[in-house]
Amino acid sequence: MQDIGFIVAAVFVTSVAAELIWSRVAGHGVYSLKESLSNLGMMIVGNGLRPAATAWTLLVLSLLEPLGPVRMPETGWTFLVAFVVVDLAYYWYHRLSHEVPLLWSIHHTHHSSPWMNLTTAVRLNWIGKFISPVFFAPLVLLGLPATFVTASLAIGLLYQFSLHTRAIGRLGRFEGAVLNTPSAHRVHHGSNARYIDRNYAGVFIIWDRLFGTYQPEDEPVKYGVTTGFVGHNPLVVQFQPLWKYLRGKWRREKQSEQAQDRTQRAVACEGPPQA
Repeated sequence: MQDIGFIVAAVFVTSVAAELIWSRVAGHGVYSLKESLSNLGMMIVGNGLRPAATAWTLLVLSLLEPLGPVRMPETGWTFLVAFVVVDLAYYWYHRLSHEVPLLWSIHHTHHSSPWMNLTTAVRLNWIGKFISPVFFAPLVLLGLPATFVTASLAIGLLYQFSLHTRAIGRLGRFEGAVLNTPSAHRVHHGSNARYIDRNYAGVFIIWDRLFGTYQPEDEPVKYGVTTGFVGHNPLVVQFQPLWKYLRGKWRREKQSEQAQDRTQRAVACEGPPQA
């Protein structure tokens, strides 16, 4: 496990460094120092919470696994089935995280940055780590081995890391075919009216095709959220939306010209992320 962790960390650091060099050389300005430091800070705290989140996940799975009427054998074919089923479940969990106000107040953390780069991939809400296992755990009742469910989620998240970049353009005939792409995921992070609530896929973009939520990247992406820039403070980024929700003052994706102006001013001060 330590070797795997080292490899993942090495890939992360190397990829971010390569993207940063590309950004500087090409003059795209996809990085903000303050925003990247904020993202990395949230990642560090999230990693610190990982043991507790893992223990919670194992508890939930251990409680449900004996209740399943059947249990599929732990074979390669079973893992393939598990991976596809988990990715389908992820599509719906992700979609609900945008459409259900309470869940959106948590997932908002990941979308609130007006910069799109690989550090955005680790801009995750700390509370979400304890909610997602509850959603995916029922898959073990279908007979899927708990280890296969957790492994499929981990692989899916690693794949999605590569999607948070502007360095890879549209991929021609591969767009909207089978696999999710950086272009498709850029759309998902857009606050353009035509891009809101689109492209929820994790690994397989076919779910968006099947359920009518696919949107190709056909106009420049305005990254961030329509409710405005919230700043670089990790605590504000993490908890302000949930606090507003609990106070009954939460707006999800309503257009707000004033909020959009605040976002654009913040971007202008630190370098334009849009090309």
